[in-house]
Amino acid sequence: MPAFNAAKMTNAGSSARMFASTVVTLGCAFLLLMAAGIGVVVAITREANRLEAQRQGERIEAAVSAQIKLSELRLERLISAGDLSETLQQPGSAATLQAALQRLSRQLMDFDGAYISGTGETVLAWVENSTTTDHLKHESPHRIEALQRGVKSSFAPVIGDDAAPRFGAARSTITTDGDEALMLTVIDLSRIATFSSENGSAPLSFVAYRHLSSALLSDLAERNRVTDIRLVTTPPAEPLSKLGLRAADGKIGAWLTWSPARPGDVMLRRFLWALIAVAVLFSAIFVFVVQRLRASAEQIELRERQIQRLAGQDELSLLPNRRSFDLTLDQTLAHIQDDDGPSLAVLLIDLDRFKAVNDTYGHTAGDELIRQVAVRLSAAVHVGDTVARLGGDEFGIIQTHSATPAGCAALGERILASLTEPFTITGAEVTIGSSIGIAMAPRDGTSREALLKLADTALYEAKNSGRNRYAFFESQMNRSMQLKRMVEDDLRHAIDNDQLMLHYQPQVSVDGSTLVGVEALVRWQHPAHGMIPPSDFIAIAEERGLIVPLSEWVLRPACTEARRWKGIRLAVNVSPIQFRHKDFVANVIRTIEETDFDPAQLELELTEGVLIEDADAAEAAMMDIRAHGVGLALDDFGTGYSSLIYLRRFAFDKIKIDRSFLEYMESTGESAILVHSMAHLGRALGLRVCAEGVETAEQHRFLQAIGCHELQGFLFSKAVPASEIDRLLRLDNPFAEILAAA
Repeated sequence: MPAFNAAKMTNAGSSARMFASTVVTLGCAFLLLMAAGIGVVVAITREANRLEAQRQGERIEAAVSAQIKLSELRLERLISAGDLSETLQQPGSAATLQAALQRLSRQLMDFDGAYISGTGETVLAWVENSTTTDHLKHESPHRIEALQRGVKSSFAPVIGDDAAPRFGAARSTITTDGDEALMLTVIDLSRIATFSSENGSAPLSFVAYRHLSSALLSDLAERNRVTDIRLVTTPPAEPLSKLGLRAADGKIGAWLTWSPARPGDVMLRRFLWALIAVAVLFSAIFVFVVQRLRASAEQIELRERQIQRLAGQDELSLLPNRRSFDLTLDQTLAHIQDDDGPSLAVLLIDLDRFKAVNDTYGHTAGDELIRQVAVRLSAAVHVGDTVARLGGDEFGIIQTHSATPAGCAALGERILASLTEPFTITGAEVTIGSSIGIAMAPRDGTSREALLKLADTALYEAKNSGRNRYAFFESQMNRSMQLKRMVEDDLRHAIDNDQLMLHYQPQVSVDGSTLVGVEALVRWQHPAHGMIPPSDFIAIAEERGLIVPLSEWVLRPACTEARRWKGIRLAVNVSPIQFRHKDFVANVIRTIEETDFDPAQLELELTEGVLIEDADAAEAAMMDIRAHGVGLALDDFGTGYSSLIYLRRFAFDKIKIDRSFLEYMESTGESAILVHSMAHLGRALGLRVCAEGVETAEQHRFLQAIGCHELQGFLFSKAVPASEIDRLLRLDNPFAEILAAA
């Protein structure tokens, strides 16, 4: 079945998509978890590296500061205790200063050189590495000038608060001239002495310097557990692993940099295997979860297929159910566009006499019958056609193979022939039939709702035409159904709102002198369509389930009005559907009691249809009715094939000869003989005999002659309102004038 299979594939795809979505979600969660873990490890590593670099920088800075302070203290002691101080306090020449500085040089072990300067950039004495003053001549002027600019112009210590040396105290800085870095230590000598020469006197400054050599840097690195301290002239990338050195112009011209320790990297390498193990563990867990999800998805898919099979399949017949039938029909109709395209037919099949099988043999037999019918229907169609059970004893077929009027007729004939063959149920042979309604697309419609509605209309026509046949939908059927639906809706409203009325047709003694009874007949004055005869709406009421409320409505006002007509009987018709209702007897007795009507005056007219379906239940209900004093009449006597049998079995009080015998009585002798026989039979059984449809004086005289007891027909009166019955009862011989005129 196309729809069923498509639904299966849809559900399978849905399960696959759900599994893939779940795996992707879990995979993303796993990756996010791993990424978060790695991110945390990386963050910890970086933070450990940063903290260690910061500590290293602080240690180097502290070491440099300590070295500077130590140099300052030593130079202060040398200046204050040496003969240089004495020399400066006496007037002298540059040679004197040079000699004094030369003598001091042996104690300048922490410095690579020193000089004494005067005003501006004038250097008065120079010494380097305990060498003679001749080395002063070998120093290029720019070197001295650079040193002086570093002292005079750009003295900006890296460590400390002051920007210039204080009097009598040493002050240091680290500077660069672009080629090398030096540590300068300066003492202001202006308060100690002022050197006098031929050019006059000037304040003096003592400057000592030390090269930041590779040996010094290595020693600094070793003592501070730092790797590879070096001097660079380009800014290092690592901000925490550098120390800026100012040039003579005050700008940073060089940097001390080093390779920072990375304890975080060491930690990471130590725990790398642990991290790998955790990643492997999480991966194994992920694979395990995916495998379990796959197994669960397969189980879910299996259950979905089972559920889909149950949802799309009728459990009893194993055919597609109504849902699957509708889906298949919708999918097939999607390809039906116009009259020139492909066609299909919808056949609705209703089993005849299925209820009788259920009632006679039980529901188990009914279920078995449904299964066998399903097998026969499946064998009757061609490959590609769809057979479904729509519910109860109703089946549907979507015919796509040979979906032409001739092909549909051939399929209908095969189904009728197949289902007419006896079925073996619980060891007994059972014979049923079927009624089939056919609608075709696109001829009759192209929507599922329209086709099913029209096929149902055709099915209804087939049933009304005698059952065990098929019928194609025709436009006049639709108009008839529309009329019936209108009548149904309006009739329901009329019953609920007391818009019906009762007329009464007199039942007269055979001599015509006495009114012995009335038959209550319902009338419907439609607000738009005028008076609607009972023949137009009673059958519709029976078909649409309105006959029970209609009959109950008739009985109550009839009993209410007839209560004032003492001495005459009230005849009320009972339909087979009403009679088979489980509360029929109780409703009749309750109505009698509530209206305070004499049950001996009430006579219920039953037809053979009341008795034919379930004789035992009918007999029990009739006995119950008679026990309450209500009379029973067999209506339409002679029209059924088993009326005589019912007369022998059931206790009727009266028979009513059907009007059809009186219509042909004057023209055919056979009808007269039959009427005479029925009247004689009734008298012989002790029953009152009433003839319906008496319209002529000749009929009256014949019926009087053969011994009928009561007459009813237009000769005496049509059905009239209750007020006319009141008038007739006031007359001594109400029909004398009518009979005299006839």
